[in-house]
Amino acid sequence: MQKTHKKQKRICVITGSRAEYGLLYWLMKAMEEDPDIDFKLIVTGAHLSPEFGLTVREIENDGFVIDSKVEMLLSSDTDAGITKSTGLGLIGFADAYKQIEPDMIVVLGDRYEILPPVIAALFFKIPVAHMYGGERTEGLIDEGIRHTVTKMSHIHLAATHEYHKRVIQLGEQPGNVFTVGSIGLENIRKLELLSKEDLEKSLDFEFGTRNLLVTFHPVTLEKNTSREQFENILKVLDQQPDTKIIFTKANADNNGRIINTMIDAYAMAHPEKAKAFTTMGVERYLSTLQYVDAVVGNSSSGIIEVPSFHIGTVNIGDRQKGRLKPKSVIDCEPDQESIRCAIKRVYEKDFQGMIADLVNPYGDGKTSRTIIEILKNINLNELIKKEFFDIDFDV
Repeated sequence: MQKTHKKQKRICVITGSRAEYGLLYWLMKAMEEDPDIDFKLIVTGAHLSPEFGLTVREIENDGFVIDSKVEMLLSSDTDAGITKSTGLGLIGFADAYKQIEPDMIVVLGDRYEILPPVIAALFFKIPVAHMYGGERTEGLIDEGIRHTVTKMSHIHLAATHEYHKRVIQLGEQPGNVFTVGSIGLENIRKLELLSKEDLEKSLDFEFGTRNLLVTFHPVTLEKNTSREQFENILKVLDQQPDTKIIFTKANADNNGRIINTMIDAYAMAHPEKAKAFTTMGVERYLSTLQYVDAVVGNSSSGIIEVPSFHIGTVNIGDRQKGRLKPKSVIDCEPDQESIRCAIKRVYEKDFQGMIADLVNPYGDGKTSRTIIEILKNINLNELIKKEFFDIDFDV
């Protein structure tokens, strides 16, 4: 009797930025190798921009076949520019879906680049699997985008149980919400990180007595605060004795170019102690975390991945307000005195002792396999017509 083979699910992953791709890498690899999945890939956003490192080349160098490139990023980080970029993305994804005909799409996070593919999927009646709904970042446009994407998605892959509960609070069916941990920790578990000597050669940078990695992005729900806040950071960094600094540049957010211009100017004026990178790549970024004392700025990485290296994070301002934070994260205001006190706290003996045995609350780094089993076994035919889940409580 001839065996019948289960039809492959055509699952399409969408990536729009370097940081997001670094998180998705192992999931994409596992999908590519799984015989039950017809893996497709769409690349968009900053990946296709020379200004942001043309990181599409990194994806191609890693051996992935890109099924569609959706150009959407204008050379403007104003409100109008980003709004128009989002509109261009919507047009581009209509063409991409018509060509690829995916059974499902997978998106991660809350940046504006993922809004167009999810809106287009709604009209194409394509189920959406969304990674990392239920989180809170109250200083960002991303907050509204994240919850909007949750309402247009059908499968919800949350990082922690707290976030899992919040997705259900938004009216999503509990049977379609899963706690999977943070996929970023998988890189830490699987990558062979560089030695200090090899990393210094690769970065053309020599580590000093003290070392800080600085990653700062605009707080997109505030108006024109990027310059003042980053000036405060630079002034405090100037006062740190015997300290070397590695900067990674801002993403394609409103006013991100202001920060990047200031980084370039500072690195040029202080070549003996500072080095700037448009993109470091996952291997070099994680390798660097082995040899710095703390990460300073407002990146989600400082809250999710950095604690696994048992170093401090100086989290400045409101960009990450609302996230679940390990005890290695030191929150501070974006003024000079607060930043100065927070960096000082990093080096205090009791703080160092407290984080030495830290257990990262974002999981164990075995997320990809869990996600793939969920996506392979879920019945897509029952997802499109969503029923709102009401919670019984008195308002």
